[in-house]
Amino acid sequence: MNSLIQITRKTKETDIDLTFSFDNNSEVAISTSVPFLDHMLTAMAFHGNFSLKIRATGDTEVDYHHLVEDVGLVLGDAFSQWQKDVTRIQRYGDARIPMDEALSTVVIDVCNRPTLVYKADYPQAVVGTFDMALFREFFLAFVQRSAIALHLNCVYGENSHHMIEALFKAFGKALKKAYAPLTGDESQMSTKGSL
Repeated sequence: MNSLIQITRKTKETDIDLTFSFDNNSEVAISTSVPFLDHMLTAMAFHGNFSLKIRATGDTEVDYHHLVEDVGLVLGDAFSQWQKDVTRIQRYGDARIPMDEALSTVVIDVCNRPTLVYKADYPQAVVGTFDMALFREFFLAFVQRSAIALHLNCVYGENSHHMIEALFKAFGKALKKAYAPLTGDESQMSTKGSL
């Protein structure tokens, strides 16, 4: 099992290097050139208790879209690689996190069937200079590459920052549960005998 995963993606729009370790959160260093995304990914890794380093640049002078989406793709690749390396994982993970007046929930099934259910009605469409609609693109990209069923729900809140931060913290905790190694054989992951 490879405890250190490294993924690189370079296109005409973005340049991303990611280093990931599920063992602990001894190092979280995120620099995507989009400060609000950095803030969310740092919260996710810290509360998920895994190490994550991302260095990313892109055509942010055009829009944040390409960079946000591609970071989701690369992170999804990292978790997909972790699943291949470990082979036997818990499969299911969930978390419910409040932040002040906001409450968000995340439920994960690592099932090799990419599905995204994303329920979020943000009161403020933009936080700073960040378009909140881009987070759906991030999660959709993650799901496409990790091949999981991901259910995200900002249950309620009055502040978009609080709602999405609670969601990312819950996402980290749910990932840690779902991808934790399983003792026993792969047949314990599904009634079908394997995923």
